[in-house]
Amino acid sequence: MTALEVRDLTIEYPQAHGRPFRAVHDLSFSLHAGQTLALVGESGSGKSSVLKALSRLVRPARGEILLGGREGVRGTEYRRAVQMVFQDPFASLNPSHTIDHHLRRPLLATGRARRGAEADAAVAELLRQVNLTPAADVARKRPHELSGGQRQRVAIARALAPQPDVLLADEPVSMLDVSIRLEILNLLDHLKRERDLALLYVTHDLATARHFSSEIMVMYRGEVVERGPSDEVILSPKHPYTQLLAAAAPSTGATREQVRAARQVRLAARAQRDAERREVVVGDGCRFRPRCPFAMEKCTQRPPEARISPADGTSSGHRALCWLYEDTPATAATAPTVPPQKAAP
Repeated sequence: MTALEVRDLTIEYPQAHGRPFRAVHDLSFSLHAGQTLALVGESGSGKSSVLKALSRLVRPARGEILLGGREGVRGTEYRRAVQMVFQDPFASLNPSHTIDHHLRRPLLATGRARRGAEADAAVAELLRQVNLTPAADVARKRPHELSGGQRQRVAIARALAPQPDVLLADEPVSMLDVSIRLEILNLLDHLKRERDLALLYVTHDLATARHFSSEIMVMYRGEVVERGPSDEVILSPKHPYTQLLAAAAPSTGATREQVRAARQVRLAARAQRDAERREVVVGDGCRFRPRCPFAMEKCTQRPPEARISPADGTSSGHRALCWLYEDTPATAATAPTVPPQKAAP
């Protein structure tokens, strides 16, 4: 069942001088009940703009957002059905209020519980569902009395209070200690299956995207350059940008010298990205071409979205926005491999 469908979403921000800045260009995808779709990409790729549009914090320049197959769902109903878990659990909770207040308010506002004993029981149940016990003790505390992981569990419980159909998770573990990230991700995965939620998981971590999602979309400068089943996209990336992301993933067995060299590569890449953002892309050409080792003359034109089929010839939905697969849109194309990046001197 399709819980949320996005069609040709374009997001623009006004600038003091010149044309508006286009953060997202013609994005289309669907979220299905009981499944997780991961949206990955480096900083500045447009991931947060997508979440802002889906949560109605910004108005798209054009495009459609259909909730349960319906367009133009009124604000109250839409906000009940689509909830968000923010990245920073330290900033998303009001330090002046108790945990009980944070959970009771959405229950009352959406009519999920009535004041008194019914609301008390609903708050306690939400805390138990996110493994915060004893619930009565936790409810009396304020955010500063909890750890980062506990705060994020409260934020998840608050998002669940209206009983949503769609959950938007904006890098929900990036601000937490490494030791508790897996616990939070396992909790989200459990709640998704238990409540049949459609989950959009935004992250820059390819490893967690692969293990906690069924499909992955890779964004670069406002466009999806590759999408498909999570294992195929991560283990057999086709687009050169996805290959660079996979190659840049940290290795737990790296030596100190390798870590230092990798950091130099990241700093050089960051400087290169800053230069790219100042570049004006002419027409509808490939946005990755300034960094692509396989760039060719035709990359000045908008590339096709090629279908990449597995070796057995079946259709898996794996696609890449790249001219490299122009002649083999429906075959098991062999992806050129991006050469390893050398550390900057």
